[in-house]
This record gives sequence, C-alpha cells and structure tokens, in this order.
Amino acid sequence: MKKILIANRGEIALRVMRTAKEMGIKTVAVFSEADRKALHVRYADEAVCIGAAASSESYLKMDTIIKVAKRLDVDGIHPGYGFLSENATFAKKVKEAGIIFIGPTSEAMMVMGSKLGAKQAVEKFNVPMVPGTKDAITNIDEAKKVALKIGYPVLIKASAGGGGKGMRVVNEEIEFEEQIKLAQSEAKSAFGDDAVFIEKYVASPRHIEFQILGDNFGNIVHLFERECSIQRRHQKLVEEAPSSCLTPEVRKKMGEAAVNVAKACNYTGAGTVEFLVDEQLNYYFLEMNTRLQVEHPVTEQIVGLDLVKEQIRVARGEQLGYTQDDLKIYGHAIELRVCAEDPANNFLPDIGTLKTYKIPQGYGVRVDDSFEAGMEIPIHYDPMIAKLITFGKNREEAINRMIRAIEDYQLTGIETTLSFGTFAMKHEAFVSGKFDTKFIDNYFKPELLKPETQFDEVTALAASTVFYAQGKSSTTIHEHSSTESNWKKNRKNY
Repeated sequence: MKKILIANRGEIALRVMRTAKEMGIKTVAVFSEADRKALHVRYADEAVCIGAAASSESYLKMDTIIKVAKRLDVDGIHPGYGFLSENATFAKKVKEAGIIFIGPTSEAMMVMGSKLGAKQAVEKFNVPMVPGTKDAITNIDEAKKVALKIGYPVLIKASAGGGGKGMRVVNEEIEFEEQIKLAQSEAKSAFGDDAVFIEKYVASPRHIEFQILGDNFGNIVHLFERECSIQRRHQKLVEEAPSSCLTPEVRKKMGEAAVNVAKACNYTGAGTVEFLVDEQLNYYFLEMNTRLQVEHPVTEQIVGLDLVKEQIRVARGEQLGYTQDDLKIYGHAIELRVCAEDPANNFLPDIGTLKTYKIPQGYGVRVDDSFEAGMEIPIHYDPMIAKLITFGKNREEAINRMIRAIEDYQLTGIETTLSFGTFAMKHEAFVSGKFDTKFIDNYFKPELLKPETQFDEVTALAASTVFYAQGKSSTTIHEHSSTESNWKKNRKNY
C-alpha cells in the first residue's frame, strides 16, 4: 500500500495522515470549498476539491471520491469516522473499484449497522442483551403488550443510525402511541428508515465500550474498555480508559463478550462494542460501531498501539501478531472533546473565529486537532475543535493533568466545552468514579462554571496572525470543475 485517500476532514484526517507518513505511505486529501484552507489539505501530499461546503455535496459523494482515488492511483481509502465510515454501500463500491477499504467488510457493516440485525446476530453467542423486541415494530397494539410485559419505563429506539436520533423514553402506556410515532418520524428523517424497536429502559446506566481488533486470519482481540458515560444529547463529551467501576472479573467477561460480538459478523479491522452497565455491574450489549471511534486515543495511550497503523496493517493482509494474553493495561487516560459549544446555553453550537489558539503541552498531554489561530469554525460540520487527552500512571494523575492542561489551553473567540471539562474533572462524583449517563442532568448547572481565562487584545491579535503567516505548502492541489471533463492539477500556497 503506497498511497491512501482519506475520505474525511479535520482532526481525524490529519490523524490518519500522520500515521501513514510514518509508514512511508503517500496521502490524498479530499476537501469541500469550506475546507480549502484546512490543515489536512495542506498536510497531505495531494489534495482534491470535491464539491461545495455541504457534506451532501462533498464528503458524502461516494462516486466522486472513488473517481478521485482511481485517477490518482490510490491503493486504499480510509473513511475516518462519521460521513461514509459506516456506509456498507460505500465499502462495497470501493472494493468493486479495485481499491482496498481500510475497515471491515460491507457484509459486517450491514449486519452491525442495524441494531436489530446486530442483536439477532449475537444472540447465538449468549451475549447479554437488554430485554426487548427482536424485530421492528409493525403493530402498535402488539408493541403495547410487549411494553407492558417488559415493564415501564421502556425505550423506543431507531434500528438505524445513532447519536440519540429516533430515541424516546416512555414512562407510561398513555404516552406510548405518541412517542412511537415521534421516534419513527425522526428516524425516517435522519436515516431514511423508520424501523424502531423496544427495550427495557435502564434508568441510570454507565456507557462502557470495548475496542476490538480483528485480522483476516480469524484472530480477534479486545484492547480493554473505555468509559463514555458523560454525555449531552446522547453524545459523548468525556471518555476515559480504563473504566473506574469494572472489576477484573467483569472486565474479562465483557471483553470475551465483545470478541464474540465481533465473531458473529466475522469482523476485521478496528471496531467498538458498546454496553450498558447497571449499578450491580450487569452488562447488556447495546450496539457495535464498525469504524474507528472519536475516543480511540485513550485506548492507544493505555495499550501502546497505534490503532490507525493496525487498521492499515490488517487492510494490507497482515496478521495481528499478538494474542489477548500479550495485551495489558498501562496507566490511565482521559479525553475531553473540545467542542465549539456553549455549556452555559445547553451546549448549543457556537460559531466564530479563533482569535487565540494555543494548545497545552508537557508530559502526558496529547492534542488531536485541526485548527490554528485565525481560522473560522465552519457551520457545516460537527463542532468539535480538538480532542484533549491526558495520560498518567493512575486515574488521579490523569485527572490532575487534565485540569492543568485545560488551564494551559489558550482559546478565545468562541465558547467551548473547556470550562465544562474543568467542572467535570473537579466534581466529587467524577473524582470518586460514582457517576453514570445522568451526570450532566444530576450535577451540572451553568452558573457553576468558572470564568475562562481572559487574554488581552494584544495577545489575541498577535496569536491570530499565526495562521496568516504560514509558509508555502508542499501539497499538490488538484481542482475539479463540473463543467470540464478533465481533472486539473494546480499548486497553491496557503
């Protein structure tokens, strides 16, 4: 594999490119008009504009991306996360084009892409599951009977997609019909599929996921767990590895269950098996994400493996080269998603220009980002600016290092989740490890946030000039015009 195309943007595109460079692999960036000055465009060896700002006109254009890959003699395509990363049709098209898809097979994606299909596939492996329906709801009266049998409250969930879309908690029967129609409507709008099912609602669970890796020779291992319970709108904000609540015995059983889930679909590459864990440490299979997760760095920190490198190795036909017994947990890692959101205003996305942007440094601190001072936060994509990761010999050290790193993070011009990160790290519930997915609901109030450090105008102005003072890029930029039949190669300076 001599050249790969990264069908994504932002920090994950940079993340993949850096590993590829270490492996001696050339990289191709694709970008929208909104990302013309993005860092991943400048970092890549070659770059191609594939459309307008909207993702539907750029990063989701399967055929366009594949045409670019073929034109530039690309050997493999890495999908990152989001966009087309879990699209079975895209994976299939890439393979049919004679290009290696750096991820699982389209067949595995199809099985695990449907929450109902996934539950049915893993059932024969005796993986614990939340009580609920095995098939999509087609008859509301029958569904009501199932809900009564399970016992309220119940959770109505979309079979396709994620991110909390098409999800409704029903506390009593009188609400059932209205909530199921709302869930179906939202699922149809978000995923083009209105199939929903019912599960028993686990009131105060912890959200714990296991990283798995599989090769093309039947070898599958897990790389231990990540705790992902601090969330807003069913989306994660703080992740850590390992979890503070699992015993060695429960960890072993959950890891084995995660491997069995992967075996149920002959999984290859990197994937994540998600579980709900109750107060008694009973665990239930939730779903499988057939891609690299946003929070993969915390796993890398505690096991000493580069997951992108492992993905590429598996994709080019190599064996894992290690067994489960070879893998150990070293220390503790925490990740905070630094998002352009206002914690004081229900975490609503914020837009603007990064007047000041200077990342923290020092031992045990890692920042995966894709911004510089002077850059604007685009409104078209996910509001995540960076991932701030700290590592320590134990959980206490990782927490203290995160608090210090947040203080050192100089960022002005927009509201971010940095202040919430400090709040979470210092809260007794988090420090003690006694928290669940209701952490924000139970403990967070906007007035509890401390004012962020303010920087004077001179400092902000000086920092904002960094972006515009960049030297010439060595990236080869390829332009494509819809009115012309040929690709044009141009060189641009940013």
